[in-house]
Amino acid sequence: MLAHSRPLALAAWPGSLLWQAVLVVAGSALIALGAQIAVPLPFSPVPVTGQTFAVLIVATSLGRLGVASVLLYILEGAIGLPVFAGGAFGIARLVGPTGGYLVGFVVAALVLAWYVDRGLDRRVGTAIVAMLSAEAAIYACGVVWLSRFPLTVSPLQAGLYPFIPGDLLKLAAAGLLLPTAWRIVRR
Repeated sequence: MLAHSRPLALAAWPGSLLWQAVLVVAGSALIALGAQIAVPLPFSPVPVTGQTFAVLIVATSLGRLGVASVLLYILEGAIGLPVFAGGAFGIARLVGPTGGYLVGFVVAALVLAWYVDRGLDRRVGTAIVAMLSAEAAIYACGVVWLSRFPLTVSPLQAGLYPFIPGDLLKLAAAGLLLPTAWRIVRR
């Protein structure tokens, strides 16, 4: 394993600090785009979105810069850009029922940066373990935060169980996509 290895995006397209800033902005835009794929659930304040897939891809592709992308995404939403799920925005989203998931995205990006620094994003098995760890961080932060709010069902029923099948598919897709991209970059 390589200590502090380059993330995929910088291995494929090395560049200046300006280029790295462009990658951070592009990463936040991809997360915002994933947030617009939002399907509300009648029993939960948490919608099904494409955000988790985008966070996995961005954080694993960018490594430490992925953390900056996630933080930029949250800042964009906090200052009023309609980047949160379904075009929502504002501080209310950060302190409301879904705020824990947003914090979980940051924790997930940190977890993935740790794996990327060690080159563990380059093989399917370790990439999937990395992404599963990141998903666990998202759910832990999200469900714990969600439990503070009145719900018609348990926090696990509102914020975890309905999302597992879809997130396992997203995780598998991302876990296969990144090592495949690494094989292409190495050629």
